[in-house]
Amino acid sequence: MIRILVRTLTYLISAAIGLLVATWILDDMTVHFAGFLITLAVFAAAQLILSPFITKFVHRNAEAFMGGVGLVSTFVALLLATLLGGNGIEISGVETWIAATVIVWLVTAAATLVVPYLLVKAGITSARENRADSTN
Repeated sequence: MIRILVRTLTYLISAAIGLLVATWILDDMTVHFAGFLITLAVFAAAQLILSPFITKFVHRNAEAFMGGVGLVSTFVALLLATLLGGNGIEISGVETWIAATVIVWLVTAAATLVVPYLLVKAGITSARENRADSTN
């Protein structure tokens, strides 16, 4: 159960970081605070659901493109987030779509490596503090 919680938190946090970094870098990409949580939920759910299907399809039909699965699933997730996320995210222009896909994919991938370490470290620190408080 804890493993699932850590994976879910990791994915949501890394997706949020990826979206925010892309918005910060790109002038033609805007994330509106009011719709950000909906956009984040749609993006993360789309990524989680689509990635295995896209991987399976590419592996079966075009194995040479396996390296691009993350980029394709990120693009599709961004597209779904803009369509289904209300007014949470706006992306204008082909160049911005391409750049947003690459930036969100890179940042999310990097954050997925770092965030679990930080969550586990925070959990260990909290457990130690709770143990120290209970012995006092």
